[in-house]
Amino acid sequence: MAELKNFLNADGMLVQFPAKRKMKLEALAYLAEKFESGRKYTEKEVNELLLSWHIFHDPATLRRELYNNRFLGRDADGAMYWREETKN
Repeated sequence: MAELKNFLNADGMLVQFPAKRKMKLEALAYLAEKFESGRKYTEKEVNELLLSWHIFHDPATLRRELYNNRFLGRDADGAMYWREETKN
């Protein structure tokens, strides 16, 4: 994750969402680590958590990317989200 530092400010907040897939996945893994394992989150809580870890104010894109890349799971109606466990 050393390359990700180029996308973080001094407070560890993501300053932009990387365009290249490899860096995008690193950024998503970094954000996924901010979610507690075993806890369920409402969409509002996911957005609030994401807003506290990036400065470009687009939690919907990050939430969608986290889900699409299987860092977050969600129930069928999208009301609850959770951190997916890392698969080795």
